[in-house]
Amino acid sequence: MSESKTGKVGWIDLTVPNADEVRDFYSKVANWDVTPVAMGEYNDYCMHPPGDETPVAGICHAKGTNADLPAQWLIYITVADLAGSLEKVVENGGKIIQQRSGEGGHGAMAIIQDPSGAVSALYQG
Repeated sequence: MSESKTGKVGWIDLTVPNADEVRDFYSKVANWDVTPVAMGEYNDYCMHPPGDETPVAGICHAKGTNADLPAQWLIYITVADLAGSLEKVVENGGKIIQQRSGEGGHGAMAIIQDPSGAVSALYQG
C-alpha cells in the first residue's frame, strides 16, 4: 500500500438484506452502472459513474461475514498499520466490532465504533 493513501477514505459500501433491489434503486437514482461481483451463490455489486469502469461504491448482501451489519453506508479509512490503529481505537474509547484478515485478495480490515457510537471501517491493503 502506498503511504500516500493512508488516512484517505478508500472505499464505501452499503450492506443490505436485498442488494438487488437497492442496486436497482441507486442505478436509477444516481445513474450508476453496475458490475456484479461473484460471491459464490450470489452477487454483490460495484457501482460506477456512467461510462467509467472505476467503481465508486459497493452494494452488498447482508450474508456471510456481512450478515450482522446494519443497513448503512460504511466508509473504509485506509491505515498503514491496522494492528496499531486498533490499539488506538481501544485506548481512545472506541470498540472493535469485527476484524477480518485479508480475504478474496483484499487487505485486512476491521469495523470499529467511535466513542459517539458512529461505525466505520479501517482498511490495510
